[in-house]
Amino acid sequence: MASLKEVRNRINSVNSTMQITKAMKMVAAAKLRRAQDAIIQMRPYANKLNELIATVSANTEVGAQSPYTTVRSVEKVLLIVVTSDRGLCGAFNSNIIKATQALINDKYASQAKAGNVSIKALGKKGLEAFNKRGFDVNGNHSEIFLNLSFSAARDAAEEAMEDFANGQYDEVVLVFNEFKNVATQIIRTETMLPLSAEVEEESANNTDYIFEPSEEEIILDLMPKAIKMHLYKAVLESNASEHGARMTAMDKATDNGGELLKDLKIQYNRSRQAAITTEILEIVGGAEALKDS
Repeated sequence: MASLKEVRNRINSVNSTMQITKAMKMVAAAKLRRAQDAIIQMRPYANKLNELIATVSANTEVGAQSPYTTVRSVEKVLLIVVTSDRGLCGAFNSNIIKATQALINDKYASQAKAGNVSIKALGKKGLEAFNKRGFDVNGNHSEIFLNLSFSAARDAAEEAMEDFANGQYDEVVLVFNEFKNVATQIIRTETMLPLSAEVEEESANNTDYIFEPSEEEIILDLMPKAIKMHLYKAVLESNASEHGARMTAMDKATDNGGELLKDLKIQYNRSRQAAITTEILEIVGGAEALKDS
């Protein structure tokens, strides 16, 4: 049985850890509120823009002129993996890394065997994980969350768009966590390039657009914006998911600390009782020895 001093030290250590986890939970909750508001405001705009691009591209021939709609045989792939910069958020990062590896093994096994699968990591955890796995890491945007803004996501999107337009990659795929609620994040895999012209039949049939100044100018100007917005939306989703995951993880850590604290206090009381009993027995034994003498 551990000594009283050792148990007291462990109790103090658990108490200190619980204070930290409680503080981290509160910080994550404050950040989550802002991140959640940002993604809720972004979703309608991004979804409507994507619907508009898909509808117009499906109903006109102008969309086919864009280098971002070119469909090629998939030989070289770029995976944009969105993780976080920091840990202590449960399985948030490991789930994304596992999902990306599973995607490579299931869908891009032949490309990976030929060394034609590249990774663009948004977040330090993804960068470290895929560097260790020996993947070709394209560009370094690992600190995108230090100053999260549209301009930061735009720079990463423009690099991918340029590489796709030049034929360096035949497909660009996003892997990220979509925010559902504090306790639930859904892993999403979405094709960022080439742009899809698929649209719901009802929407395509019921929409009639009047173009001003011109059909070609509007579509070719909106397409790059839609691609950048697609990536920015994924980053915002991941940011909100990260704070939700960290809040949940710290809440569970605090609860686990409380359970451990109860066990340690019971252990401490037992050790203390054993020590007191031993002292009493020693006193009684000494008293009996004095009587005999």
